[in-house]
Amino acid sequence: MTQFLQEKREPLLVRLANDRACYALGIRNARTPDIVRMAATLGYDAIWVDLEHSTLSLDAASSMCLTAADLGLAAWVRPPDGDLGTVGRLLDGGASGLIIPGVATAADARRAADACRYPPRGGRSQNALLPSMGFARVPHAERVANANGNVVVQVLIETEEGVGNADAIAAIDGVDVIGLGLNDLSANFGVLGQGRHPRISDACRHVIEAARKHGKQVIVGGLADVDHYREIVALGASRYIFAGIDTDILAEALGQRLARWQGLEPAHDILQHKAV
Repeated sequence: MTQFLQEKREPLLVRLANDRACYALGIRNARTPDIVRMAATLGYDAIWVDLEHSTLSLDAASSMCLTAADLGLAAWVRPPDGDLGTVGRLLDGGASGLIIPGVATAADARRAADACRYPPRGGRSQNALLPSMGFARVPHAERVANANGNVVVQVLIETEEGVGNADAIAAIDGVDVIGLGLNDLSANFGVLGQGRHPRISDACRHVIEAARKHGKQVIVGGLADVDHYREIVALGASRYIFAGIDTDILAEALGQRLARWQGLEPAHDILQHKAV
């Protein structure tokens, strides 16, 4: 187990830069850190906690992030669109990265990056004791450098405007990852659910090229299937795999369990008939 955890502590951006696959579990339904322990045991590399599409509390998100950190998993959180006020609290609570949705301009990207880092690189409010440093009191300069250097800022492009501004967004200092959300992007382009539509494919290609120009990673979500994932990776996207979201996994497992038991019913009726 010790060796397993040590391997997991390689920074996620390093893994992606070295073209290594990273498997992430999305969390919308769970309310305790138990799901994080399950993910670690099964070999996931990261969790991402979705506060944009759930009623999860900051306390629950923090507990999951801190557990992930202890187990060597990256812990990213997506706050609701435009809610940069919670970013500092999420980082103070143990998040190692933020996924900022609805970024359409360079100004949006700058505000997102600033919210995630201390001065002089940003405007995050100072906090002397951080869980990421074991609540140890360290010199201010060391704390700031450590926190600024280790947080990952992903800005999520979900509109045609954002695609058009991809080069300017990727050029912003402090933006580490460009995310593409194909569900919202396809809706914005007027081709809802058509992640392989030529316009969406062209948008992905354009954003990936812009990001690579500035040395940034690109993560694409909302892919249709494994083949679609391979197509996007072939364009230059990172091998960051959304292996599942707990709501989808739970719904699928519930359906499979019910179908299995329903499949036993005929045999049960036959046995009952014979007994009579």
